[in-house]
Parts: sequence; structure tokens; C-alpha cells
Amino acid sequence: MQDMEKYLEKAGVLIEALPYIREFHGKTIVVKYGGSAMVEHELKKNVIRDVALLKLVGFRPIIVHGGGKEISRWVEKAGLETRFVGGFRVTDKATMEIVEMVLNKINKGLTSMMEKIGVRAVGISGKDGSLLMVDKKYANGEDIGYVGEIKQVNTEILQTLLENDIVPVVCPIGSDDQFHSHNINADDAACAIATAMGASKLAFLTDIEGVYRDPSDKSSLISSLTIQEAEELLSSGCVGGGMLPKIRNCVDAVKAGVGKVHILDGRLVHSLLLEFFTKEGIGTVILGEEEQHG
Repeated sequence: MQDMEKYLEKAGVLIEALPYIREFHGKTIVVKYGGSAMVEHELKKNVIRDVALLKLVGFRPIIVHGGGKEISRWVEKAGLETRFVGGFRVTDKATMEIVEMVLNKINKGLTSMMEKIGVRAVGISGKDGSLLMVDKKYANGEDIGYVGEIKQVNTEILQTLLENDIVPVVCPIGSDDQFHSHNINADDAACAIATAMGASKLAFLTDIEGVYRDPSDKSSLISSLTIQEAEELLSSGCVGGGMLPKIRNCVDAVKAGVGKVHILDGRLVHSLLLEFFTKEGIGTVILGEEEQHG
């Protein structure tokens, strides 16, 4: 009897997921993959399994990954200085070589994990097919080296992969007009790609549970925000640190037509599935106009 109750509980979970599977079947979603979930092996496997499941139930996922912790580790190994200005890594020529090496290594590792599960995936750089074209980025007016501000997303290569039933795995390196490599903030890359692809969802896997009205009060987690509410929160001074540019990116993406933007705790096992396939969700979602009135 206990076994039967377990089976019925599993069936209930599947039934609860059904309307969400139906709603987003055939829709493009972008998953920005970073934080601790990229460092811990078991978490990494679970995230890739979750994305594979989303693919197999009919979503069209694109993964955009970072690699900041691993880059910092290799920069230190090389005896180089790590310096940030306005949250952006100062990237000279030697550092850029390390950035490209590390991100491409991570990229192929994630691609292989997806292939092992039985889902076709192709790892690409933003340089491939001129996917991410950039201008030089300045931080607080300061030259920070080979860091790019995305000016154009050429979606043809992504469309081609999706149409051929392949999951694109993108590392955030772009090219300028002279085809020099530039490091791109992974959040910026994910937002730009989600906007250009008209994604229905953009999910950020982070190292926090979501957005708090009061960061010192864990009970003040906000489950959903309209664009107006998100902008009011930004101007209130309650949001600081790395969450400030992340929420700004989210708002910009939603304003540009992305349906929903989710901020999730990537340290929580199956956070993507819990957010996408349950009524309650677990993180913070920022809603576009159509979602608010839908």
C-alpha cells in the first residue's frame, strides 16, 4: 500500500507538470548556468539532466555558461593578478588567453555530459558564426582590456542547431570588428541571446535563493515581480552587490520581449524543474506585460 501511495504521488507530480509542458512545448528557453552549480560535480550533473529533461519534453533549451571561479583559479596559477572594476574582470592579453582556454574547456565538458545522457548538444563560442559581436566595454570610464559590450547577436547558428534537434551550449566570448576575442559577462550574454531569440523564459542559476525585499531577512523572498515592481525595488536601495546588475539585466530582457525571467538557487537540486513545473515555484520570477495580463 505504501508503494502504491508513492506511485500515486509520482503520478501527481507528472499531472501537475502537464499544463506547463503543454504551454512551453516548442518554445525557446535560455538557461544561464553559473555559480556553485558549475563547480560541484554532482550539482553540475543534475543541472545537465534537468536541461536534458526539458529538451526531451519539448522545450528548446539554450545553455549560456560562465566560469568566473575557474578562470580566477587559473589566472592565479599563472601568477597573474586578478582585478575587477565595476564588477568586470580586467582582461589584458595574457588573461584573455586564459579566459578563452578555461571557458572552452568548460564548454566541451558540459557538451559531453549532455551527450552522455543521450541528448545531442554542440558547444560553441560566441565567436562561432559571429554569434556575439562586440564593441569595447569600459567600466566607470576605465579601459578594462579585452572585455566586450554586445552590439549584435547573429542568431542563425542557434536557429540551425535548434531546428536540427541539438542543444546549443554557448560560452561568452565575442569578436570585435577586427575579430579580436573579448570576454563577455555571462549574464549579459544570456540576456542578449534570450532577447534576440525571442525566448519564452530566461533562467539564471545563482548562489542565492532569489530576490529579497530585505537581504537580511530570509523570510522576505519575493516570488514574483512585475517590471514596475522590479524597477521600484532597484531604485529603493534595498538591492546591492552582484544582484543589482542581474535584476537590471532581467528587467531589460523582459522589456525587450522575453516572457519570464527566473532567478533561481542553482545549489538546490532540480531547481529548474521545481520552478518550471510546479505552481509554487522556488525562486523569483520577473513577468513581462503579456504574462501579467495573461
